[in-house]
Amino acid sequence: MAGAPSGDPELRRPLEATGGTAGAALRALVVDDEAPALEELSWLLRQDHRIAEVLTASSGADALRSLDGGDIDVVFSDISMPGLDGMELARVIARFVERPQVVFVTAHDQHAVDAFAVDATDYVMKPVRADRLAEAVRRVVAAADPGAAANNAGAAAELEDETIPVELAGVTRFITRSQIRYAQAQGDYARLHTEAGSHLVRIPLSTLEERWAAAGFVRIHRSTLVSLAHVREVRMEHGRCSVVLDDAELQVSRRHTRELRDRLLRATPRVSP
Repeated sequence: MAGAPSGDPELRRPLEATGGTAGAALRALVVDDEAPALEELSWLLRQDHRIAEVLTASSGADALRSLDGGDIDVVFSDISMPGLDGMELARVIARFVERPQVVFVTAHDQHAVDAFAVDATDYVMKPVRADRLAEAVRRVVAAADPGAAANNAGAAAELEDETIPVELAGVTRFITRSQIRYAQAQGDYARLHTEAGSHLVRIPLSTLEERWAAAGFVRIHRSTLVSLAHVREVRMEHGRCSVVLDDAELQVSRRHTRELRDRLLRATPRVSP
């Protein structure tokens, strides 16, 4: 896919690190079948002090060879490529024991739902702007070292609201994580419940639990994840625990009751005497 026009000074402007970790030194692999796009993205990444080294590959197969040859922290990949395309490459990477993060860089937005399903760290649209790419690098740094991000002065940015692509009648729409009241497992899928309705996404509940723990989501049942921000009441009746939301009451399993209580206590602001 064609890269950003090199003549646009705003696109070529060196990246400004926004909220990054000063000690981060990432090894990045850029994958694109078109040389101008490969050169442009590689140049932009080399301007960022958080990137220690940039390798390149002109195909998915070349990318796998590079991944086999050394430690790569993040892969910036186009999606539409001949042979092994970017989405297929991401699915192969997902099977790695120690897998690098994946950031898709593409001119098309119709793959956003699939990108969410393969746990891509970010989804950057072409032509790539320097500030947008800097934000993608910040997200990679935060995901690589969440402990450091939580103690960083920019910790609030780490917990920024996530945008989730969902399909509705063949149309890709977007909801935010803060809109989600609870999520329920449906096999390898998860159903996200919002005030406006529910949406089925192709991602396991266990992945959402890990990804959204810092944002206040807690498992209350083997098949249910709830947002503490939407819990209005906790009920204990006849030895059974449940949480009350605006539009639903959800049962809490015995094994998850203690965890729910502990998370609620940690989430409650302490009042000074």
